[in-house]
Amino acid sequence: MPTSSAEATRRPPRMEIAGLAAGYGGDPIVAEIDITVGAGEVVAVIGANGAGKSTLLKAITGALVPISGRVTVEGREITRLPAHRLARLGIGYVPQTRDVFDTMTVVENLEMGGYLLSAPERAARVTEVMNIFPQLNQMRGRRALKLSGGERKMVALARVLMLRPKVLVLDEPTAGLSPELSRAVLRQQVRTLADRGTAILLVEQKAFEALEVSDWAYVLVGGRVVIDGPGSVVARRPDIREVFLGGTAQS
Repeated sequence: MPTSSAEATRRPPRMEIAGLAAGYGGDPIVAEIDITVGAGEVVAVIGANGAGKSTLLKAITGALVPISGRVTVEGREITRLPAHRLARLGIGYVPQTRDVFDTMTVVENLEMGGYLLSAPERAARVTEVMNIFPQLNQMRGRRALKLSGGERKMVALARVLMLRPKVLVLDEPTAGLSPELSRAVLRQQVRTLADRGTAILLVEQKAFEALEVSDWAYVLVGGRVVIDGPGSVVARRPDIREVFLGGTAQS
């Protein structure tokens, strides 16, 4: 397939997903998935409920063994590796729920995120991560269960950053947040991390909010990518709302 002018301007891929199929009991829920994520890019995967986003995410992050296809990071294949191996190879993952340790303070959460580092490295990295999210300094001794939804998500992102991930995979980071907090998380936190060079794969239900901050987007329908392109272009497609109401995309 020829490369479009928009694709030609994308950054070199850091993560590549090629021909991925995954499902349960041998039946694919998602198939023929091709996705690339470049350093400094926010790449959104959006789709209606039941489109296959959760299955795709499980196959990428080691929770589900793919039926076929490959996932590589900087040319190294990571397909079928368990989650703890992925963390060591520079793939950070922030789940939709249970993304922080409620009874621990903000600092303790960050320290847990740096479990592979030596004590001096861990302390230095806590300082570096708090410089990325300076608001955390004001709540460093507060337990996570006392934080707001937006503050908890900031801690979750900061904790994963402790190991300097090459790729950050985010599962519904705005789930349960108000529209205002959702925009803040995506515009201020997610976009800031990408602008610092992290490759971000964002799986998000709030499609138009995700498209607003995304460099590139993939739309899933029935377990397959039916639309992809720059986020701003996808958002302007006349058929995009129909896709989320159960319709199909125009070719």
